[in-house]
Amino acid sequence: MKADAQPLDTRSFDLAALAFAMALVLQAPHLPWWLGAPLLLAIGLRWWLRRYQRTRVAAWLKLPLLALLVLAVVARYGNVFGLVPGTALAAGLLVLKLLETETPRDARVGMGFACFTLMAALLFDQSLVATLAVALGLLPPLAALRSLEPGRRAPAALWREWLPGMGLLAVALPLAVLAFLLVPRLSSPLWGAPNVDQQRSGLADSMTPAGFTQLLVDDSPALRVSFDGPPPPPGLRYFRAYVMSHYDGASWTYRDVSNQPPAPIEAAGGIRYRISLEPTRQRVLPTLDMPLAAPPGASLRRDRVVIADKPVDKLRDYTVSSATAYRLEPQLGRHHARWLQLPAGFNPRTLSLGQSWRRQYGNDDAAIVRAALALFHDGGFRYTLAPAPLGRNAMDDFLFDTREGFCEHYASAFTVLMRAAGIPARVVTGYQGGYWNAIGHYLLVRNSDAHAWSEVWLAGKGWVRVDPTAAVRPQRISLGAAAAAPGGQLPWYQVGWLQSLRNHWDIVNRWWNQGVNGFNALRQRGLLRPFGIDRTDTSTLALLLAASCTLAMLIGLAWVWRRREPEDAVRAALRQLERKLARLGVVRQTGEGPRDYLQRAAAALPAQRERLLELMHRYLELRYGRAEPTPESLRRLQRAIRDFPVRRVVK
Repeated sequence: MKADAQPLDTRSFDLAALAFAMALVLQAPHLPWWLGAPLLLAIGLRWWLRRYQRTRVAAWLKLPLLALLVLAVVARYGNVFGLVPGTALAAGLLVLKLLETETPRDARVGMGFACFTLMAALLFDQSLVATLAVALGLLPPLAALRSLEPGRRAPAALWREWLPGMGLLAVALPLAVLAFLLVPRLSSPLWGAPNVDQQRSGLADSMTPAGFTQLLVDDSPALRVSFDGPPPPPGLRYFRAYVMSHYDGASWTYRDVSNQPPAPIEAAGGIRYRISLEPTRQRVLPTLDMPLAAPPGASLRRDRVVIADKPVDKLRDYTVSSATAYRLEPQLGRHHARWLQLPAGFNPRTLSLGQSWRRQYGNDDAAIVRAALALFHDGGFRYTLAPAPLGRNAMDDFLFDTREGFCEHYASAFTVLMRAAGIPARVVTGYQGGYWNAIGHYLLVRNSDAHAWSEVWLAGKGWVRVDPTAAVRPQRISLGAAAAAPGGQLPWYQVGWLQSLRNHWDIVNRWWNQGVNGFNALRQRGLLRPFGIDRTDTSTLALLLAASCTLAMLIGLAWVWRRREPEDAVRAALRQLERKLARLGVVRQTGEGPRDYLQRAAAALPAQRERLLELMHRYLELRYGRAEPTPESLRRLQRAIRDFPVRRVVK
């Protein structure tokens, strides 16, 4: 029976099952629970049946299971093409392969498939942690492949099975770095754009009270900001994304006005900074209030919103200058009605309250703003991430009944009150706050720092930022979103020392994003600029890659040469005797065994016959008569060969 057709031994099957499970675990975050959980259960069941029941999966089950898998993927995603459905299909096929794995050949094919599935996980997440997890995930397939090598001894301790794979990964690391630096990069990935559904959406171009709930508990990084000078104080860390004008009674919506010039601004001070924005699949580029110009590849809209020319589907760096003191659009002009729009038939009590303030304070718009802020500060309102649901008249329910919510509720209610009082107002969404990393000298802004505030237009001042959330929960502005949230409303990893540890760890993520994920074709072309070469073309990269690979091969050959196993002492002693006999004219022939050779030498040298036969018996005894020769017997053989004369004795 051929080796590849023999049944797979227990240790090899265990390692193969572990490799399949590891690949599936790393893909599990990208699979629906109703698919990932049964697949993991199938791996466990398959391992148990083979390990303890010694049974195989019936052949007639495989085709129905395959059909069920394809139908499930099509029912969920509509097809089997694309990153997400393709990954789900590959994970299912991987488990089906384990069901039929019975021979070394099956295991080898399965390990190749498992490695492919592992690497596919990097299409979703290229962070440092994800990359290390995939690298560690390669250890079980490598251990399984090594266990399939012919002539393997009895299985060693399980922990020893990982050592060769770790050695292989260590050796492969320098080659991977060379390939990373020198293999010419394409302008876009071969697999096309990432799947929209799998990207973090971040802020949306519409806002509904309570719509931020999921975003506020998502503390994955949204953007990182480094400043040319000192960072602005916490109260000025407002990052503008969308300016929303249209309100339908339930939601605020951003209306992109691309055919109008940016609103005029009178800036008295400025700050220059660089933002590294995580992928969002949206076109908006958050900027520190108030942007003076758009970066390359983007444009500045009427409401000082920066919109990119194409969606941000990969890490994007851009440099912006913003005003710290300004007057925005001192003359409102014909756009006045846009900022007073309110739908008919919604929130009658809220509208009545705003109109009453107009009657009470007359033309003093600033007094109306102060009255609204006093209402939020003194009216028994509570900041919470788990507010009560609101009905059709959401602002009435919030202001007069529930009186609990977070930034979306307060910004929306304040803006409606201002419009009801005849003051132009709008909702602005973006981010506020962030963690200043003193080691890396950058501001880390997480998705949980998402925020909504208002802008009102006051005569002589233009658009003025008003944050009603600060009237209810000042800690939200001075200490950040995590400090403002009541206890128990945040996940455990966003509280206390663990959050502080994660903030400090982010400096490693920033280095990874800048040095690895941000290493694009443009940076590769400037790779040799420190050596006086301004532009590194493809031919230069190919030459460097070939030279580096040649050098790596020479180093590997030198290492192998130095690490070659030394010849055993018994064999070395025989070679010394062969050299002496060759000088006497008796040369060992190719394929001639030691017994035949020494007997022929004894016949050719009659004067040394007895000594040669004695040496032959000693050699055969030490070589084949025992597992390991004793030191004393080995020394006697070496001494006898050393004393063997190299001149003919004539009798």
